[in-house]
Parts: sequence; C-alpha cells; structure tokens
Amino acid sequence: MLSSLVAVAAVVAIVAGLLVLFGTRGNDSKAEEPAGASPKPSAKPSSGPSTVGASVPRPSTKPTTEATSAPPPAVSTEPPSTAPPQPTETAQPPAKTQPTQPTQPVTIPAEERPAIEVYNNTPTKGLADTVASRARQAGWTVSGSPDNWHGKVAESTVYYPPGMLDAANQLAHDLGIGRSKGALDNMKKDRLTVILTSDYTG
Repeated sequence: MLSSLVAVAAVVAIVAGLLVLFGTRGNDSKAEEPAGASPKPSAKPSSGPSTVGASVPRPSTKPTTEATSAPPPAVSTEPPSTAPPQPTETAQPPAKTQPTQPTQPVTIPAEERPAIEVYNNTPTKGLADTVASRARQAGWTVSGSPDNWHGKVAESTVYYPPGMLDAANQLAHDLGIGRSKGALDNMKKDRLTVILTSDYTG
C-alpha cells in the first residue's frame, strides 16, 4: 500500500514538473517577440486587382538610335576635277574647191628656142642620153654631149638664165620635169640646163 502511494506521488510530481517546464518555455517565447512588431500579413488572398502585373517592365516605346539613325554619307577623298570641259567637235561641210586648170606653157617656135644641155645626177647610166633624145624629138637643140653632173641637186630641174623663163617652162613640160629655177653661177647664160635626179620618171 505504501509503495502504491509512493508511485502515485511520483507520477504526480513528474506531471507537475512537465507542466511547469512547458509553461515557462511558452512565456519565454512570447517575451522574445518585440513589443512594436507588426502582425504578420494574412495569407488570405486579396479581392482587389493583382499588383504582380504592374511590376513587370513594359517595353520601351522610345525608338533606339541604332535602328533609326542612318549611316553618314560617304565622303569622297578624290579632289574635284579642274579640267575644263572639252568642246564638242561639229562636222563642218566640206569647202567647195574650184577646179584648177593646168598651166599651159607658151609655145615657142623651134627656131626661137635656145639650146639646152642635159646632165645626169643619178647612178643610172645613159639617162642623160635618153632624155636628150626625147628633147630633140620635141624640137629642141641639144648642145654638146650629155654628161654627168657632180654635186647635190634636190630634184630634177630646168635651170634658166634671165629672160628665158617661158622657154624653161615649155622644156620642163616637154620632158616631164616638175621644177624650173634660175640658173646657178657656174652655168652658161645663153642656154637652158637640165639636171636629172633620182625622182625623174619621165
């Protein structure tokens, strides 16, 4: 009997100790909370419009400078041309030319013609003899024997002394020579002198 009472008393003591222990910890946890702490917000969802969408950043409507700015125009480094413009050529109508009449030498009678001498100034042998024969056939008197002319002559020429220009032109026409010229100092002054060069074709 005594042992039963002791057991009951022990159980009561244990229960009392537990109550005291748990009651003290509850008071301590409430005391640790700050006096001015605001109550925790209610987890109950609000019936008003949600503010989550307002926190999402909206796309900017301002155009970016990279998309709208045009690239600067290319600047040429070449200097401007200073050359004057070239005139345009215009076709001119051909000028009308009057036909030229060949000059006909004055015909001198055979008895009034002066004597002539014929010289060869080319490497062609016998050229002076050939031309002298042609002159005789045309009515001219050949004085002396045809010979070579030593010196440089530009082209085949009939040389004449003063007063014999008409006779020189007629002789040049008869022999097919294109030039008449005043006689040189070493030529005889009473006759015409013919000098043949490489341009002579007859």
